[in-house]
Amino acid sequence: MLNLGRMLGAGIYSVPGVILNSVGSVGLLFVFWLLAPLFAFGGLMVYSEYASMFPKRSGAEVVYLEQAYPRPKFLVPIMFAVTSVLLSFSATNSIIFAQYALTIFDVPITPERQTIVALAVCAAGMALVALSTKWSLRAVNILTGLKVLSLVFLVFTGALVLGGFTHISDPYANFRSPFSGSTTNPNSLATALVKTNFAFAGWNNAFNVIGEVHTRDPVRTVRKASMLSLLLVACLFFFVNVAYVAAVPKDEIRNSGQLIAALFFQRVYGESFAGKTLPIMVALSCFGNLAVGQTRALREIARQGLLPYPRFFASTKPFGTPLGPVCLKYFLTVFVMVALPARDAFNFLLDLASYPNLVFHVATAVGLWLLRRRRALAGLAPSKYRAKNIYVLLSLLSAVFLLIMPWVPPEPGHGDVSFWYATYCVVGLGVLAVCGVYYWLWIIVLPWLGGYTVVEEVERLEDGALTAQLTRKYHPSAADTDNGERQPLIAST
Repeated sequence: MLNLGRMLGAGIYSVPGVILNSVGSVGLLFVFWLLAPLFAFGGLMVYSEYASMFPKRSGAEVVYLEQAYPRPKFLVPIMFAVTSVLLSFSATNSIIFAQYALTIFDVPITPERQTIVALAVCAAGMALVALSTKWSLRAVNILTGLKVLSLVFLVFTGALVLGGFTHISDPYANFRSPFSGSTTNPNSLATALVKTNFAFAGWNNAFNVIGEVHTRDPVRTVRKASMLSLLLVACLFFFVNVAYVAAVPKDEIRNSGQLIAALFFQRVYGESFAGKTLPIMVALSCFGNLAVGQTRALREIARQGLLPYPRFFASTKPFGTPLGPVCLKYFLTVFVMVALPARDAFNFLLDLASYPNLVFHVATAVGLWLLRRRRALAGLAPSKYRAKNIYVLLSLLSAVFLLIMPWVPPEPGHGDVSFWYATYCVVGLGVLAVCGVYYWLWIIVLPWLGGYTVVEEVERLEDGALTAQLTRKYHPSAADTDNGERQPLIAST
């Protein structure tokens, strides 16, 4: 459920139209919905090998990178933490909710209306998390079940369309000459892969809590569960796209923006009750992802001493909930939605959130080879979950491709946003630069000025799991040293 809850979000309801507009053909649309889970599977194999080396450490990627790159000390956890904080906004799900909610009530979508509704639903989701952990978890569990049911129903509807049981006259029209109009532009292909990867985001979620898995072989348990969830979601997503293509003309899909699911229901059910109410399921799925959020991760980052004012951000007062991280998350969401043009906000924020993480993905793949070499030199046996090099290369090359190709100019009319196409790449690199400056101030400059050293304290919990925290170790003052040196070794009588 951990992986499913993350993967079954706004992606499958919002990105197929953007992908088709980028790649130009139905055939390539299907190819990318097959490639994304393949790349995710490669990453899953990499994570499994890492997890077998550190089975008691929760945290996944940040733990693996810290072990692969121990120098400079604390650089990896701090860069990862600051990136997580700066990109913790919930704007994408809020924007999709707003667009579908306005569509349900036949209200024209304008920038002002979209922003107001998105901010309101984000506030409602954050309030639920801030006021009650119990009720927010209940809401997440219910909405996760609703997500699965909505996708199954969508696939079932697609089967009815293909079987000729609806008023769609020619459901196979888009399947003829499937690769007609395909593009070879690297920017367009990269845009499509970013969007499909977004839909599968969360395939690695269970590795974040592997230290809390109490089975005989936690790595096997998490690996198997992750593989099953990835297979289930990949099948659902592929057949959902088949349903879209069967019911909606190609040009309408390309111009649908983020409203492909609403367009699908309208084409199949018209202005009936079902056509009006089924998009509500999509909106509720987006709200479920707002309730999931990243507040637990932000609180853990603060508890580890990686943020200023750790007491405030790690506190659960007064409601027993992570109120500080919730407030920070909402502030960031408001800022990005107000600062960006409404028509570009979804695509830009989705692309931006992916770019810095691609650097970490590259480092994770390369780091696995580095750790293998160190372990071999130390005489340690290879992991029984050793990933084949082809899987490591899949994970590495897909990330490198997405780091480089967005800098290539797109074809006319296929840009992701209305402003300069590579803006998100520049901003993403700026986020990493901010992380570097923060590290320099937090670990080098401030300790030098304050007369202390930042050290890591590792604690073993009762269940055997390990947790780490950065703390300050103050240097003894000169006066204390002098007083100690001036004391006689033997007391006079």
